[in-house]
Amino acid sequence: MDSLLLFFRKLAILFRREKFGSEMEEEMAFHREQHEKALLSDGVAPESAHYTAKRQFGNATQLKEQAHEVVSFRFETVLQDFRFALRQLRKNPGFTFTAIGMLALGICASVAIFAFVDAALIRPLPYRDPTRLAGVFESIPECPQCPLSYPDYLDWKRLNTVFTSLDVYQSNGFLLSTPEGAQTARGLRVSDGFLRTLGITPILGRDFNPGEDLSSAQPTVLLSYAAWQQRYGGKEDVLGQTVILDGVQHTIIGVLPREFQFAPARSAEFWAALHSPNSCEVRRSCHGLMAIGRLKDGISLQTALADTKSIAAQLEIQYPDSNRGQGAAVAPLTEVIVGDIRPILLVLLGGAGLLLLIACVNVTSLLLVRSEGRRREIAVRGALGASSARLVRQFATEGLVLVAAGGAMGIILAGWLMRLLTRLIPTDMMANMSFLQDLGFNLRVGAFAFIIAIFCMALFSLVPTWRLSLSSLRGGLVEATRGSSGNSWRRLGSNLVVMEIAIAMVLLVGAGLLGKSLYRLLHVNLGFQPDHLATLAIDAPDAAYGKDEPSIALARRVISEIEKLPGVQSVGISSLGIPMDGNGNTTWFRVIGRPWHGEHNDTPQRDVSPTYFSTLHAKLIRGRYFNENDDTSKPNFAIVNQAFARKYFSSDEDAIGKQLSFVPVATKPIEIVGVVEDIKEGPLDIATPPVLYFPLNQNPSDSFTVVARTSQSEASLLPAMVAAIHQIDRNIAVHNEITMTERINTSQTAYLHHSSAWLVGGFAAMALLLSAIGLYGVVAYSVSQRTRELGIRLALGAQPRAVYQLVMKEALLLAVGGIAIGLACAVAAATLMHSLLFGVRSWDVSTLTAVAVVLGASALLASYVPARRAASLDPVDVLRSE
Repeated sequence: MDSLLLFFRKLAILFRREKFGSEMEEEMAFHREQHEKALLSDGVAPESAHYTAKRQFGNATQLKEQAHEVVSFRFETVLQDFRFALRQLRKNPGFTFTAIGMLALGICASVAIFAFVDAALIRPLPYRDPTRLAGVFESIPECPQCPLSYPDYLDWKRLNTVFTSLDVYQSNGFLLSTPEGAQTARGLRVSDGFLRTLGITPILGRDFNPGEDLSSAQPTVLLSYAAWQQRYGGKEDVLGQTVILDGVQHTIIGVLPREFQFAPARSAEFWAALHSPNSCEVRRSCHGLMAIGRLKDGISLQTALADTKSIAAQLEIQYPDSNRGQGAAVAPLTEVIVGDIRPILLVLLGGAGLLLLIACVNVTSLLLVRSEGRRREIAVRGALGASSARLVRQFATEGLVLVAAGGAMGIILAGWLMRLLTRLIPTDMMANMSFLQDLGFNLRVGAFAFIIAIFCMALFSLVPTWRLSLSSLRGGLVEATRGSSGNSWRRLGSNLVVMEIAIAMVLLVGAGLLGKSLYRLLHVNLGFQPDHLATLAIDAPDAAYGKDEPSIALARRVISEIEKLPGVQSVGISSLGIPMDGNGNTTWFRVIGRPWHGEHNDTPQRDVSPTYFSTLHAKLIRGRYFNENDDTSKPNFAIVNQAFARKYFSSDEDAIGKQLSFVPVATKPIEIVGVVEDIKEGPLDIATPPVLYFPLNQNPSDSFTVVARTSQSEASLLPAMVAAIHQIDRNIAVHNEITMTERINTSQTAYLHHSSAWLVGGFAAMALLLSAIGLYGVVAYSVSQRTRELGIRLALGAQPRAVYQLVMKEALLLAVGGIAIGLACAVAAATLMHSLLFGVRSWDVSTLTAVAVVLGASALLASYVPARRAASLDPVDVLRSE
């Protein structure tokens, strides 16, 4: 009860401050009067007794403040500090807006990039106990993480002792039959236990039953939530309906959850049971299935790797013709899904963090300059009784206001930046990054922003307080000159500027190296001319075009119809990908006439039309191109690239006329009839592998890619090309209409290099601007503190040029110190990001030199205005003011 009464008493005091103040004044006056009366009774003179009582009683204002802090509620003083902080910031709008803007930039960049890092690297996968999930691969030297063959998968599933379940999937584009004609639809073929391994349950219907992926079972399919909504209107009677995929009728048995994501599925609409293996999967040497295993409790990745390697060794002994040299690999599913973006995200987060650090250093410098100008004000407040805690609280409140405003603006900008960066990701890449679909603010991102805010507030509160200790403040009340603290501030400010320049050096070098890597990447020798090339992919119904003769006839008809279009110069076809695809279609071969002991000679394969190379403007080194007569009635022919000829034949040996054979099953000899210049097959940053090209007429297919060279804008011809194909047969699905130039620029390799270069470049540009502003501030303040000295120099006959040199020399020394420190840090940072560099070394001399020159020039430019102001001083005015 007593505590409750005390609370209400304090609450009443809060809302009756004036009455409390008057009562406190009356009480203090009463005590002074009593003490004065005691002195008078002792015979002290009245005037002397009055002053003695007042002096012994102490500072009335300070005692009143202390009494109020003891008795009253602290929230009142907080409101006072807050209102005072707002008044102070409002009186200095230039400082306020500059500080808030710098903070907003740093917080925006850091929070936005951290949101990407959180989505890709920190947030757990949305599956049951995701840490127990692992990707399982076969491994050969040329491919450390390769797909499994279907027979090997069955053996691994049967023989392993480390997984509670092991299932496979295969990304698959289905040909969907609709009343409007054939369409392509993204899909996945999975083994029957795949979803159970992930821990996913359909929200409607059921999962695949055990054995439903066998050839004896009826074909069944699950719908993604998006497909259910968009194609079937979200109706529950969809269960039991049929859908025709690749000409086969499938029964719909369930709908997957709305939030379910699986990045390798590329936003698959249809999830079909693996069902009967295709012609590739019946062969142990054909690898096309990706595997996921759920580790048993207590089993580590290292144990699982040892177990799978043991199985691979057994299969190598049992099947030497197909499994020689095959090992195993196991990796956390998170790494499998995230892929190559981890190092790029970490580099971007580091760059954003350095930018935030520069912003904090700059704002701290501004606060220090401002605190130097408030020394007399704070000294007066201290002399009038303000406690150290109260002064610290005042600085903390001002820091809180700055951080709150800068943080709020930064978070708003971060949300906008996240949306912008997400929209800039190409659609095909975004399909592989489903973990970014829920990108945004969450508890972890909010906690990160809160930690940044706490750090900034502590920095902005403590540093000015440290500089203006209570003793120095009281000393500041009697300072005779404004420059007495200038030297110490100049040393501190100079150190901060050196730090800023060093950080800017790191960011600029990183941006320069990434930019140079991007330039080298986009100017790599492609082996063909990508301009004026239009491409699209075709999927024809297997029932109508699945045999050799209809497939060959379709390919010839497509070429003929597209060649008729105005502006088309030539047309080529490839059935197993085109340049930049790197789709993993490989073949296993041996060179006839040479000893062979079961070695793996795996190489990418392309089946191309006779006009394919001429359409690409690829260069024929030796031999001949294919012609229309190279069909199944003729001997098997092949064209190889230079990388193939270099790897498998000596420098004095001509590849033309040599013969190859597919293995492990011996086939009719394949004669090499031509050698072409290396065409970039696969990612831009990977060396072109040896490639085998076969005549399309000897290996026909009803699914292929068309490449057309045009004499006008290639993008404008794509609609006409699609229309021409639909005129042939409306049941032919056309997709991936894109120009070759766009294909190159939006490839994952180019996009990741492009994004990292531009983002780090943006961070570096802002860092350069902020460091120049910081240097300008230090030099300008130094000039203001040395005004009297400079005026005396000019009065004694110093030339303006000497003043210029004096001021700019100081700035240049700071820049040289920052550049020297930053140089060492930049080389170390570049070494850590070496995996992101292409054709550039981490200590690239030209980049380091260029960055040093830019920083030096910016330092001189930043110091020019203060130097000019100093050189134009009037000595008479300066000396008179002093």
